Amino acid sequence: MFLPSADNMTITIKRNLESSLQAPCTICTPKEGCKASTLQIQPGQNVSYNFSCPTPEKYFVMEIHKSIDCISGPCPFGAVGLQPLGLPRLNRTFSWHVIAARSVGLELSFNPWLRQIDPNDTCPDSATFNVSTCQGLKPSNIGIFCRNGSVSHVKVQGGVLVSLHLPWNESPLQSGFSIANRSSIKRLCIIKSTFKTESSAVLSSVNYPLGFPEDELMTWQFVIPPNHRASIKFINKTSPNCEKKEERVEYYLPESHNNPEVFKLDDLQPANIAGNFNMSLQSCDLDNQDPGILHLRFKITVQLVPKDESKLYFLDLSKERGLTVTIKRISTTFRNFVPECLVCKEPTECEQEVNLTSGRIYQLSFLCDNLANLMVTAEKVIACWSPACNIKNQDLTMPTTLLQLPVRLHKFVWQLIALDDISAEITSGSLKLQQRSFQGPSCNSSYHYDINSISREHNFALGAFCPGGAIERIQMRDNVSIVLRPTPKANLSATFKKHLKVTFIPVIKEECIFNVTPNTSSTVYLQTPNWDNGLPDYVSFSWNIIVPPKQEAVLAFLKDRMDIVCETGRAYVNIKEQKMQGEEIIRRDDQLMPEPKSFYSSFWVNISNCKTMANQNKLKVQFSVTFSPRQTDPKTILIAAVASGVGLLTVVIIGVTICCVKKKKEENRNAMVGVYNANVNTQMPGQKVVFNKGRHKNESHIYAVIDDNMVYGHLLDESSNGVMTPAVGVYQPFQGHMENPPPVPSPSFLRKRIKEENFEDPLSLLLRDNELYTFAQRKPEEPMSSGDSGIHLMENHNQEDLIDSSKD
Repeated sequence: MFLPSADNMTITIKRNLESSLQAPCTICTPKEGCKASTLQIQPGQNVSYNFSCPTPEKYFVMEIHKSIDCISGPCPFGAVGLQPLGLPRLNRTFSWHVIAARSVGLELSFNPWLRQIDPNDTCPDSATFNVSTCQGLKPSNIGIFCRNGSVSHVKVQGGVLVSLHLPWNESPLQSGFSIANRSSIKRLCIIKSTFKTESSAVLSSVNYPLGFPEDELMTWQFVIPPNHRASIKFINKTSPNCEKKEERVEYYLPESHNNPEVFKLDDLQPANIAGNFNMSLQSCDLDNQDPGILHLRFKITVQLVPKDESKLYFLDLSKERGLTVTIKRISTTFRNFVPECLVCKEPTECEQEVNLTSGRIYQLSFLCDNLANLMVTAEKVIACWSPACNIKNQDLTMPTTLLQLPVRLHKFVWQLIALDDISAEITSGSLKLQQRSFQGPSCNSSYHYDINSISREHNFALGAFCPGGAIERIQMRDNVSIVLRPTPKANLSATFKKHLKVTFIPVIKEECIFNVTPNTSSTVYLQTPNWDNGLPDYVSFSWNIIVPPKQEAVLAFLKDRMDIVCETGRAYVNIKEQKMQGEEIIRRDDQLMPEPKSFYSSFWVNISNCKTMANQNKLKVQFSVTFSPRQTDPKTILIAAVASGVGLLTVVIIGVTICCVKKKKEENRNAMVGVYNANVNTQMPGQKVVFNKGRHKNESHIYAVIDDNMVYGHLLDESSNGVMTPAVGVYQPFQGHMENPPPVPSPSFLRKRIKEENFEDPLSLLLRDNELYTFAQRKPEEPMSSGDSGIHLMENHNQEDLIDSSKD
């Protein structure tokens, strides 16, 4: 090998330090034989050499270094070739050191264009470019590049060092770059990135990740094709400790009236940029004691303009309170190029995720080729921090403009938060709710609700519910989360109906109470909350099943046992009719569940859990209630007919009696009838009277005449044509619906809860505090004294007189 002196080139052959193989191979020369491990060829030398093995590429590498002096003589501008020719097949590194004055600008033009990579990465074809600048006391690494990218030019101030690493099996004739002379660029370097179509590039600051030089400036020039938009996103960044000035990023944007637009590293960077633009990184004077480092790695994405990119969407949250709306990307594709999917609040203020708060109106646009890659989530907090918060029957609504966005609503959450002594009540009077269960029919609605209980003790899922069922009201003791989830193709702007209302009520003692008001001739399927994981320990739930008039309800449990093992306490299923002396059925966890049972009046179903054994089944209960028209029993019809006959006969007898009495009255009108004999003792021996003052002490009990009309007149009214009318002022027994409280948990369950939680007896609390039910408590009777058992006339219409008269 001969190297002409004018080429100013040096070649070095040396061991491959990256190879882990032992070196059974050496360099053979005429003078030293096969002993050398290194060979260096200087300019003007003619050297003969060989290798002692047939595969030297496994053990040796070659470095070809060429100096180009642009200070003492003219620079050889133009394409740079690979010299000398005929090199051995070794891994080779060509390096060109261009020495130039500091005021001289050099431009490197690459063909094919380059792609910048992280210093720890490698190129797929093992062909790697490394570009450094020679300003300062030591070189600054501009970057490491692979072939086939967007970097078309690199401009440097002063000298430059370019190296090209080639694998042993590749022998190109050209280096792939050329050198041109340019005027001073007045900065460390300029990297030009040119895009022809949709694509993205990752770029880094000089000396990444070791630190950008102090008080320096570098620039990226971006060439964007027509009908495309560019977006900048910082991937990794650190800020130095500045003594003077401040690090910053500057943009020269097309059609901007504020160029340069200055941003901090932590600011949201511009997006949706139309046309060519420049981006610069400026460092500061560092603190000598603790300089820190400045480095930046970012991604630029260039994509086609969406069809409706100029369309603005208004989101009106000005009248909302406690509402937060989040729009973000949900999916990525596995293509080589992944276009951005951004939400823009301003023309260049775009992000992959935006959070919008209540109290203002937003103008939104979308830089996204497929809006299905975006989703909307919203959360609204409804809080009650005092008993006087006065939140009653408040509709759970969503902003109309939110439902009109071209982005799919993923979920809408209502958080109901209150003090410990306040509970939440959810009502659905118009559509009612259907609980989604494994046994029941599927929901036909375009959305459903996930309702959850949130407390310090335990969180659990109440269940999934959709419109069109029988559950009219749900009362929950603790804080509540209601999550509306639409189906994938739901059009909520057309299908959503605001039918849920929320009211804050005094605290209830059970975890939850369901009010079930079914349609006639239907079957309602119900199941215990937290179905996937089973009921938490020591909780109690009740279902208030309303049976419509003339309907029969058949309660049936889907399993014959609870199928759990209690570690502490017992689990119970209580069923109780809501009527006087109603039937009550109680089953423990170790007993069979009740057989199907018919009810003709409303009833309660209560399920109370114990503490179940660890690693054992959790309590899960499913049951159904089937409603159908009530069938009349033939025996009942016969009894009713007999009773009607007896009643008719009684009326006839009374009528005849009245006629006879009237006739007798006419004959004895002047006779004194019913004169009271004051000398007769009317008090039974030993009987106590109600009032202290006896009737014998006054004359209110003396009658001269008892008129027949006064005795029997209320049975026959001449103006009513002989039809009996109810007496006025006489107590009539209540014949309407009577509700009882939910069946309470078992005594052992209550004792366990009292002992562990140190609260008042839940039995008394349930009977006293439940706002749904009112109980009349018997007042203590007054002591009865001896004396006359006589009763006064009802001169004062008070309670005692009424009782006294009825006894008389």
